[in-house]
Amino acid sequence: MPHRARITIDGLDRASHRAFWRAMGLSEEDLAKPMVGIVSFKGDQTPCNQTHAFQVDAARLGVAEGGGVPREFTAPTVSDGLSMNHEGMKFSLVSRELVADTIEATMQGLAYDALLGFGGCDKTLPGVIMGMLRVNVPAIFLYGGSALPGRFQGRDLTILDSYEAVGGLMAGTMDAATARAIEHACLPTIGACGGQFTANTMAMVGEALGLSPPNSSMVPGVYSARAAIAQRAAVRLTQMLREGGPRPREIVTLQALENAAAIVAATGGSTNAALHLPAIANEAGIRFTMEDCARVFARTPLIGDLRPGGRFTAKDVYEAGGAAVIIRALIEAGHMHGEALCITGKTMRESYADAASPDGEVVRSPATPIAPDGGVAILRGNLCPDGAVIKVAGLKSLVFEGVARVFEGEDDCVAAIRARDYTAGQVLVIRGEGPVGGPGMREMLGVTALIYGQGMGEQVALVTDGRFSGATRGMCVGYVAPEAAIGGPLALLRDGDRVRIDCKAARMDVLVDDTELAARRAAWVAPAPKHRAGLLAKYAKLVGQAPGGAVTHQGPAEWPW
Repeated sequence: MPHRARITIDGLDRASHRAFWRAMGLSEEDLAKPMVGIVSFKGDQTPCNQTHAFQVDAARLGVAEGGGVPREFTAPTVSDGLSMNHEGMKFSLVSRELVADTIEATMQGLAYDALLGFGGCDKTLPGVIMGMLRVNVPAIFLYGGSALPGRFQGRDLTILDSYEAVGGLMAGTMDAATARAIEHACLPTIGACGGQFTANTMAMVGEALGLSPPNSSMVPGVYSARAAIAQRAAVRLTQMLREGGPRPREIVTLQALENAAAIVAATGGSTNAALHLPAIANEAGIRFTMEDCARVFARTPLIGDLRPGGRFTAKDVYEAGGAAVIIRALIEAGHMHGEALCITGKTMRESYADAASPDGEVVRSPATPIAPDGGVAILRGNLCPDGAVIKVAGLKSLVFEGVARVFEGEDDCVAAIRARDYTAGQVLVIRGEGPVGGPGMREMLGVTALIYGQGMGEQVALVTDGRFSGATRGMCVGYVAPEAAIGGPLALLRDGDRVRIDCKAARMDVLVDDTELAARRAAWVAPAPKHRAGLLAKYAKLVGQAPGGAVTHQGPAEWPW
């Protein structure tokens, strides 16, 4: 096998290096084998990643079976669930970069030969994929799997039900006993959130990119079948190492990125994908922006009836045949590029040829879709000249016009919502939460779920330069670019301005004449940085805007080996 780890083993001046290897229990036979990195997030930070331990153990067996030496390491993760709706959420998006940086530092610093990467909590999935592209050694991506849905009063639950129950309790439409019962029932197992939120969306993206074993993403995280998937993936990785590839940058092409955007649209997936796909493309040296995502979203039918806009969970997709059903259907209907490459060494069309057909309920045929275009749209207009994102899947109306109510940050808006100090017809604007202004681009599920739980889901609109959760639903526009902190038009809004959101026309505008906006711009003063030291201060100095993925460097990274 190609074996770049020889740089730490061969030669007289590597005696101390070999001593380190032997101190870790490696034999002389082991020193002749390739070193295969296995990165995961096993630990106690989040239930999303607690499925990783038994799968990593199985992967270690697979690496050994394939003739390699497993080298396990972990990367940092921030639980979106536990950081939601407080200052800690500022570290969520930043953690995506930390994951990629950790993988780069470990893989390049220790000269490992190949990489098997597990993702779980939201930002870990794109972070691992970005790290794989950055180091560009033979690599396979695996999802840790979703949690099983809870059950209450004869219906399935996800964590979103608990968020919205709080809003119902505040509004007086739900009693405390029911809200507490939902809280206890909504997340009965470890694993990532069960709806088509960011984790499951990006897990399907891993498959659609060709970086994951076919039909692996929707197997629930607590199912023992995941151990076999991990072991087989590790064996396949050692085969790829022997064969010299394919490597991540050979797999993640423009066609593969379009395939990834297509599966997001076809399943009503998380708006965060429009942020993560450009970041992944950046690592591959490909320009693929939110606008490119939008073109794919517009031509892809919505065929997955998945939460939060639809009815079903990841477990239902698994029981209907898995993500393979969706991928095969999209390829055969011409909505995905079947000739794109997969880690199997075959094309996507070949790799998914044996998938089941849509069941007509969880997954529709592209010939009879739920909607003719994707469940996520990119808006333009005088409030978002560089773009903004909205999930339209499940919306009853695609047009909203109302009066702006402006908040300087998420916390002030949350306080108003808790006090029910807002009215139908308003456009609630949260600014100063972008990648630079936050810094860190906080996710607003706490806000949106409270609004929905109070029965105001589509009676008001919410606009922000921050992010939304994949679980967000309602008339919610996020990722507004340019952001307010750097002088984007959102900074010029005032209470009482009329704002029009027209998803049919893909526009969002403030109905104020250009002369008035110019006068406001002339008077605008940039806000002082919120953090002057630490990780967030460094991040604010480096991070770009949402349309390019909010990345902190321009890829692809180069390395002499």
